Amino acid sequence: MLTIIGCGNLNRCDDAVGVIIAQKLQEIFSKNPLSNVRIYDCGTAGMEVMFQARGSQKLIIIDACSTDSEPGTIYKVPGEELEALPEPSYSLHDFRWDHALAAGKKIFKEDFPKDVMVYLIEAENLGLGLEISPSLQPAVKQVIKWIEQEINEFCLNR
Repeated sequence: MLTIIGCGNLNRCDDAVGVIIAQKLQEIFSKNPLSNVRIYDCGTAGMEVMFQARGSQKLIIIDACSTDSEPGTIYKVPGEELEALPEPSYSLHDFRWDHALAAGKKIFKEDFPKDVMVYLIEAENLGLGLEISPSLQPAVKQVIKWIEQEINEFCLNR
């Protein structure tokens, strides 16, 4: 199973880019569903990421980032480079997808994907709003193209 998860907040402009890409991929593959590919919009729920990833062979996460690089810059990073155990907290709101990667491995062991790739797109605007910046549009198209290629390769090898 290949699981693709878009993360972000639809009410915070460019932070929504991961969710928007996941929704576009859901739309593309709704016409020709693949039995071994699941695509989710997990919003900002790290716990949801952890549970949806369980049982997958490969996991792709898509999210926005803010590193002071050029808006629309795409980073493709292996998951193990980004996973982090959460700081002690009494709120599940503090449990992010990077925490889900580390915790999922500890909790689910062999039932958690070892092959994890994360696509991060540099945000221009993380303020309140419902539209992503025009500078991110080329990155959205490119990431969709790359993920479609990854889906095709995954399905051919199964």
